Amino acid sequence: MTAMPVNTNGKRVLVALSGGVDSSACVYLLQKAGYTVEAVVLDLFPAAAPTVEAAQQTAHLLNIKLHVVTEHKAFLQNVILPFCEEYRMGRTPNPCVMCNPSTKFHFILKVADELGFDYIATGHYASVQCITAEGSERYLLKKSDFLPRDQSYMLYRLGQNVLSRLLLPLQHLTKDEVRAIASEAKLPCASKPDSQEICFIPDNDYPAYIENLLGKLPAGDFIAPDGIPCGKHKGILHYTVGQRKGLGIALGRPVFIKSIDAETNRIYLADSGEEYANGVLLHSCVVHPHPILADTMHLGVKIRSVAKEAPATVTLLPNGNARVLFDTPQRAPAPGQSVVWYHGDCVVGGGYITEQI
Repeated sequence: MTAMPVNTNGKRVLVALSGGVDSSACVYLLQKAGYTVEAVVLDLFPAAAPTVEAAQQTAHLLNIKLHVVTEHKAFLQNVILPFCEEYRMGRTPNPCVMCNPSTKFHFILKVADELGFDYIATGHYASVQCITAEGSERYLLKKSDFLPRDQSYMLYRLGQNVLSRLLLPLQHLTKDEVRAIASEAKLPCASKPDSQEICFIPDNDYPAYIENLLGKLPAGDFIAPDGIPCGKHKGILHYTVGQRKGLGIALGRPVFIKSIDAETNRIYLADSGEEYANGVLLHSCVVHPHPILADTMHLGVKIRSVAKEAPATVTLLPNGNARVLFDTPQRAPAPGQSVVWYHGDCVVGGGYITEQI
């Protein structure tokens, strides 16, 4: 276990606190390192009340001031509605990737600036490195030392304005070590199970949540590999590219969803063995100031948060687009998901999948 560096300059840090074990341990570590710590909890949607209460309990136990920021409208506009619209268009978004730059870190940094904090901190498993290039400081997002918990994929869209102020005290720690730290601090969250669902959909029923906001989407046709309609789907938001189970059709052989056409309301199926794509096109790419940066780069890429990293050639294209060609075909990269690019343990950039190529 690597200890937090001791703060000897009276620096103030604002911690994003949810009351979970990671953010709570983050507060405790920063206190032990000598920082002046306060916390902020984001009340972003009506069902967030338990999170606010847990943060209040932790703040009381650790004797720190807690700021509560309520931003339901911003979260609805920046995260929930775009998330629902992506599914309505047959894509598979990751709401955490969408939320982090537009909402979560935006409001954390806003509060930090208003109250004069030097740094912000979160309980993410990742790290930030400061380098000097062309006479100026630049900040690189890097993987956690504990790869099974690495969250750099979720943070890849953060800009220099955030990374230059961000402390990540859990960067060297395993989950078991973090739980031990929370136990040392006598925090009840030490044994709290990890959350597995999207924060604003606590029952994990995406279709019901989306249909409650957008209305029920119409049924449409499944199209068999031979181009013939072979059954009805329940509405495209119930499905994702690469899906095999729960299709409700029987062709006498394994098939999977190859693509979803929202315009025609059709879902195209393909035979088992055709799941793999040679590459993808990306849009809305972000690029970090890494020394390796070039128009064409051979990097490691992740096509979803839980995917293994795979080697690929990344070519930057005009207007924030990019082309990624995999050294070895990858299974079912889904439009709407992010492809994040790595050089070693450093994040170089990433973008949203437009289509397979």
